Amino acid sequence: MDWRDEGILISARRHGESAAIVEIFTAAHGRHAGVVRGGGSRKMAPVLQPGATLGVEWSARLEEHIGHFRVDPVGTPIAALIGDGAALAALGSVAALIAASLPERAAHPALYAASRDLVAALGRAPDWPARYARWELGLLAELGFGLDLSACAVTGARDGLAFVSPRSGRAVTRAGAGDWAGRLLPLPAFLRDGGPAGPGEMAAALALTGHFLEARLAPTLAREALPAARERAAAAILRVSA
Repeated sequence: MDWRDEGILISARRHGESAAIVEIFTAAHGRHAGVVRGGGSRKMAPVLQPGATLGVEWSARLEEHIGHFRVDPVGTPIAALIGDGAALAALGSVAALIAASLPERAAHPALYAASRDLVAALGRAPDWPARYARWELGLLAELGFGLDLSACAVTGARDGLAFVSPRSGRAVTRAGAGDWAGRLLPLPAFLRDGGPAGPGEMAAALALTGHFLEARLAPTLAREALPAARERAAAAILRVSA
């Protein structure tokens, strides 16, 4: 069994004297593990960094075996992010959430493309915090926990959406919210319409995605809790967005 693909390195840990076991989120083969011979060496340390984009070749005698990876670096963002604590924290959160939530060997091409674009933007694009929040929204949708931000759950209106129900995940306008507005989650416009986040909107956006990550995704995870990296990323992003 063998295949070639592109992927984002999610994790790497030493295996034996000189090898490493890695997890790579690939474009066509999903989250996939394998052994990299020589992956524990000093030479490979700069290559096997979380967030690195790699060209990979996987091979095994049988499909169910862990197999071996050959890797070629395409892009390694860690060096460019040294000194940018918020971007590094966001990268750690992306890797941790993918590792915790995606089933092994199941392709998620849309999420892969969004993850690749986000990793490339971290610390470079001025609006990368907004892109990160939209990535969390996309992760929820990819896993079947998506929010319905298409129209107001009360009035059916498609314009003026300002809130999201914390129970149903459906959007609501100010008029539709009425006296219930205080019990709803604010919906920052950039989450639905794109573009950069306005003043104060990042806090509302991360509170919104965080609520549904906790309420819908966390109970399905092995420890029934989100990776700690997500909380660290949210705190770091809010510090630089204040």
